[in-house]
Amino acid sequence: MEGEPTLRLRIFDLNCWAIRYLSKRRQERVRLIGDTLRKEGFDLVLLQEVWSEQDYSDLKVKLAGCYPFSHYFRSGVIGSGLCVFSRFPILDTLLYQYSLNGYPYMLQHGDWFGGKSVGLVIMKISGIIFNVYITHLHAEYCRDKDAYLPHRLVQAWELAQFIRHTSKAADLVLLGGDLNMHPGDVGIRLLCGWTGLRDAFTEATHFEGRKNGCTLVPDNCFTDKSELLPFPLGIRIDYILYKAISSFTVKCEELKTTTGPAPGTDIPFSDHEAVMATLHIQRQGQPAGATLGTADLADVVTEARTEVGVGLRAAQRQRYSSGRMAVLALLLLLLQAVAALGTLAGLGTEQPFPKLSFCLLAFVALGVLVLATGLHLFHTMEVKMLHGTEDQMWMALRALQERP
Repeated sequence: MEGEPTLRLRIFDLNCWAIRYLSKRRQERVRLIGDTLRKEGFDLVLLQEVWSEQDYSDLKVKLAGCYPFSHYFRSGVIGSGLCVFSRFPILDTLLYQYSLNGYPYMLQHGDWFGGKSVGLVIMKISGIIFNVYITHLHAEYCRDKDAYLPHRLVQAWELAQFIRHTSKAADLVLLGGDLNMHPGDVGIRLLCGWTGLRDAFTEATHFEGRKNGCTLVPDNCFTDKSELLPFPLGIRIDYILYKAISSFTVKCEELKTTTGPAPGTDIPFSDHEAVMATLHIQRQGQPAGATLGTADLADVVTEARTEVGVGLRAAQRQRYSSGRMAVLALLLLLLQAVAALGTLAGLGTEQPFPKLSFCLLAFVALGVLVLATGLHLFHTMEVKMLHGTEDQMWMALRALQERP
C-alpha cells in the first residue's frame, strides 16, 4: 500500500587504508574489518583503498556466509581499490575511470597510479532497483595550496554526470566513498546540486559518533597530525549520499561513525572512521527531497567552472614549458650530431669536447628530450580534458539560464 514501509537498509562505508608494504598493521586491520562485518551483518558494504586483490580475496572468503555477493573494481596501475559486498544479488556492474587523476611524476602522492574511478553495482531488493555507486576522489594534501583542486572538480563533475546518465532506470540511488572534500566545498555542492543527492549526515534523524560527523580525526593513531593542525576536531570527507527517483522516498533513520579503536583492540580499522547508515525506504506517490534552485545551481556551476579555468591556464603554462624544454633538448642533440658529423668528415682538426663529456652531454640531452616530450604529451591531454569539462559546464549553465 502507498505509504507502507517497505525496506530498511544498513550500509557500511570505510576507506580501509590498505596499501601493501606501506600501511601500518594492514593485514591485522583487514582481518579485524572482516571479523566486524561478519558479526554486524550489514546489508551493503562499500570499501575503498583495498589496494591488494589478495586482501579482497581474503575478505571474500571470510564474508561468503553473510555477504554472498561481491565485486572488485580493477583499473589503473595498482587498481581502483574499490570493492562492494552485499547480502543481495548483484545484477550488473560498470566502471568509469576519471579522465584526470593527478600527475604521474608526483610519486610521493601516487594518486595517478591508483586509477581513481567510480564503480556502479545494480541490485534489486524487494522489487526496488538500486544503483549503488562507490568512489574515491583525488586527495587534497594541502588545503591552502591545493594543486589538485581542478582535477578533483573534474572528477566531481564526471561523477555527477555518470550518476545522472546511468540512474534513469533506477528507483533509488546510493553513493558512498571518500570524496576528499569538506561539506561546504564547491565540489560537494556541485555533486549534490547537479544530481539531487542528499547527505545522510545532514538528513539523519539520529546521529552517534564523532562530532560534526568527522571521519579523519587527529587522535587516530594512523593519521598525519600535521595535516589536521587547522582542524582540531578533524574533517568530514567520507560520505553516504542518496536519493529516490521514482515513486519511493528514502530517509536516513540513523547515522553512526566509529570513534577510535575497534572493540577489544588497541587500533582503529583505518586512518579513517567508518560511516554506518540505516536508511528507511517506503513507497509513495512522489519522491521526496529538494534540490538546489536554478539560480543557486548556476552559481555553483559558475564557481566550479572558474576553478577549472584556473587549472586549464596552469596546464597550458606547463605544456608550453615542457614543449620549450623538449625543443631546446632537440636542438642540443642536433648541434651535437652536426659537430660529430663534422669531425668524422674531417671538417674540424679536433673534437671540441673530450669524448666522454661529449657522450654524457648527449645522454643528458636525450633524457631531457624524452622526459620533456612525455610531460608535454601528458599536459596536452590534461589541457584537452580541462577544456572539455569547461565546455560541458558552459553548456550546463546555458541550459540552466534558459529554464523558466
